[in-house]
Amino acid sequence: MHAIGIDIGGTKIAGALVSESGAILRTERRPTPAGDPVAIVDNVVELITLLGAGEDVVAAGVAAAGFVDAAQSVVYYAPNINWRSEPFREHLSHLLPGIDITIDNDANAAGWAEYRFGGGRGATDMTMLTIGTGVGGAVIADGRLLRGGFGAAGEVGHLRVVPGGLPCGCGQRGCIEQYGSGRALLRYANEIADAAGIGLTLAEARATHGELDGTIVGALIEDHDPGALAALRELGSWLGQACASIGAVLDPQRFVFGGGVAAAGELLLEPIREAFLAHLPARGFHPEPTFSVAELVNDAGVVGAADLARLHARGESTAPAR
Repeated sequence: MHAIGIDIGGTKIAGALVSESGAILRTERRPTPAGDPVAIVDNVVELITLLGAGEDVVAAGVAAAGFVDAAQSVVYYAPNINWRSEPFREHLSHLLPGIDITIDNDANAAGWAEYRFGGGRGATDMTMLTIGTGVGGAVIADGRLLRGGFGAAGEVGHLRVVPGGLPCGCGQRGCIEQYGSGRALLRYANEIADAAGIGLTLAEARATHGELDGTIVGALIEDHDPGALAALRELGSWLGQACASIGAVLDPQRFVFGGGVAAAGELLLEPIREAFLAHLPARGFHPEPTFSVAELVNDAGVVGAADLARLHARGESTAPAR
């Protein structure tokens, strides 16, 4: 039973035909007309129609960055797209009769894909953090995707770790997004470059290119540059502290880290693990979770959206039979 997954980002809309085993069978993509909600609907309908041509498709899931209601129907708010209380599922269902449509937050979809087919396989309780420009998240509790009473659960990027800390785009201060994101990594790298010493190579790269970006810092991390590694360790330390707080509430068996920064692998996981254990309540008497990087990378959104849609079409909860 194939399903279609659509992942709407700020710059592109990616689509895929996905098998029950999570394999991608066909792909399509379009640029995102972010300021035009009608054009987004038209593009998504076109992608679903193309991907489903000649296939027995009864479900399509759409993942988007934003707050989605618990009924998987309305996007309350999307930061990068002109959606405010957008009845997106209703629009698509009207134009795609016969196909069961669901709408999900993109981090939830990616987290579900990792739980089912990637770095979270084998766990019943998993928390995923996606380290990009910001910090996204998804929570799997007892084999179910935790949506919350209003559909907005799993926003771990807005866990506050520094009272009165750096201002965040959410309107608060001190969120982990300001200390554990790709943007934060660049801030640390620039601070280390300013201090010279181990930051000499970072400073030279900044002078050559005009500024530091994720590609430059990532390459220096891969080369084990001391300054870039110090920036990564600072990032990992904050993420580990946040995970300790998450662990006190959710008690996951596994933490999975996605996003571009997660390409650093064990170089990122080591400081996360160290900081987590340093802040773990009742350390020594509490079982310790495992830490891993995401496996599906850029495909997680479409795979997760498709799988969630398939379950919805079957009338199943987000807890497939084990």
